[in-house]
Amino acid sequence: MGATDDEESDEFPPEKRLEAPNTRLIKAGIATIPDMETLQECVAYENAHQNRTQILRRLQWKAEALREDEK
Repeated sequence: MGATDDEESDEFPPEKRLEAPNTRLIKAGIATIPDMETLQECVAYENAHQNRTQILRRLQWKAEALREDEK
């Protein structure tokens, strides 16, 4: 059986997406965020932990892309 969206989100919580050992993996983690709920969790995690401007900017770009996809 295929995984549901909730199961997929659980496999990659914010700490796995944003605490990767190199920036390429972080970029991939952000690129594969499937929905706004997951994105909001990632923004909250980043704000609470490292608050890196570049990562928050990439998350903002991802939010804009997700909003465009909703139209």
